[in-house]
Amino acid sequence: MKILVIGAGGREHALVWKLSQSPLVKKIFAAPGNSGMARLAEGLPIPAHKTVELADFADSNGIDLTVVGPEGPLVHGIVDYFKERRLTIFGPTKGAARLEGSKAFSKQLMEKCGVPTARFGIFSDLTEALAHLEKCSIPVVVKADGLAAGKGAVVAHTREEAIYALTSMLKDKTFGEAGSKVVIEEYLSGEEVSVLAVVDGNHLILLEPSQDHKRALDGDQGPNTGGMGAYSPVPMVTPQMMGQIRGKIFEPVVRGIAEQGSPFQGILYAGLMLTADGPKVLEFNVRFGDPETQVLLPRLKSDLAELLLAAAQGRLQEVRPVWDTRAAACVVLASQGYPGKYDMGREITGFKDIEDLPETLLFHAGTKREGERWITVGGRVFSAVGLGDTLEAALERAYVVAEKIQFEGKHFRRDIGARALKGVKSTR
Repeated sequence: MKILVIGAGGREHALVWKLSQSPLVKKIFAAPGNSGMARLAEGLPIPAHKTVELADFADSNGIDLTVVGPEGPLVHGIVDYFKERRLTIFGPTKGAARLEGSKAFSKQLMEKCGVPTARFGIFSDLTEALAHLEKCSIPVVVKADGLAAGKGAVVAHTREEAIYALTSMLKDKTFGEAGSKVVIEEYLSGEEVSVLAVVDGNHLILLEPSQDHKRALDGDQGPNTGGMGAYSPVPMVTPQMMGQIRGKIFEPVVRGIAEQGSPFQGILYAGLMLTADGPKVLEFNVRFGDPETQVLLPRLKSDLAELLLAAAQGRLQEVRPVWDTRAAACVVLASQGYPGKYDMGREITGFKDIEDLPETLLFHAGTKREGERWITVGGRVFSAVGLGDTLEAALERAYVVAEKIQFEGKHFRRDIGARALKGVKSTR
């Protein structure tokens, strides 16, 4: 098989790394990829949003399977175009990708399917939104309807913060068209976890649960980011709970969206809050998570290429993933200032110091090689990953890597996995 992976971050590096282990795979291309993947995949100078150019490449080079990393191409219909040209691709159609592309659509589908989620209201008029806000308890959550680069959800701890969020979205157009409609949602308390499923339109396989850490600073402080670290498995998610998540959340949504004429095929990612009343959906995504992928794939013992191809061809019932019982932990190394404005071009050192470290991995995200030098070119620069018989051991190995890789302004959270280790409850 020849495989094309679309995207350029740590998630895509992890996908390339795992796919390269498959005996079915003889060549991997990455569009555009990054310098850290270069030993495993041939990079292409094609941006992820250039659908026609990507399809032309897949067609002319005999690509057997295309795997889409980021959400943007999916929401904008790359899968539909590839399928029109009879090219095999793993991911949902534009209609099915509305589960991530439109918060309003997702909430309405959940309501119709009886899926447990926060109470909500949908508004495009500021006056109506403010009137509804007066009836809401504080804190409250305000979400832009469309894609907003991970910045479209505001947890307002005062009424003034909620009014500001609504005004900036609906009146000031802070997020452009993505914020022309908003969802005002009940605030949920509990432990937040991620559960992903591979879906082929009819069948689904739940992957192991993981927990992301979205805040920039220790103690879940600071602004939201794309994710500062993750670990898997999650001790709070029992096998019995996974059965509830499958039966009450994933199966109704997969069935419901198919009944609307958009069968889901690809990765369905549920961001869940484990409330006192059971798991409730915070949001759905329609692709692999970042950094959840960086802890899930090192724990997957079976063939990822076989799994994704079976899903893309509608025969998921023929495969069954096998999991490593060990834990995996990921620590994201970020540039100074991330998720706000950050500097680029900082020289990276320390690679030789981690070459012989056992049970560790380093996935590149925001890096570039210039001759013999490596420099930073992004907000999230690396994902340092460790594996171990216990979560403590996995974290210890990940943090050794995080300490040895050096660049000016490097920052990372030092409390990844702390809630699991201490059994401390968190709130959203």
